[in-house]
Amino acid sequence: MQTKSYKNTEKTQNSVNEPAVAYRNVSVETSSLESWNPNVPFHGTQEEWWEHFRRIEEGEFMTWEEHQKRFNAWKNMYLANHM
Repeated sequence: MQTKSYKNTEKTQNSVNEPAVAYRNVSVETSSLESWNPNVPFHGTQEEWWEHFRRIEEGEFMTWEEHQKRFNAWKNMYLANHM
């Protein structure tokens, strides 16, 4: 069987944000916390994980009851304005 070689006339570059492409483009010099991408596996030390969790915990916190109150108020306002 004859093998055919195909020539691609246009230069294709990995412009799609695929995990494999993003993983390859991550520089070694950058900190893994600064270049975090949800599509790329996060490999880090235990201290890097703890720092990651601490940054998450520094964000705004509300109880489930407070969240439900805000959501129900928003939902009632939204439905009243769209009916």
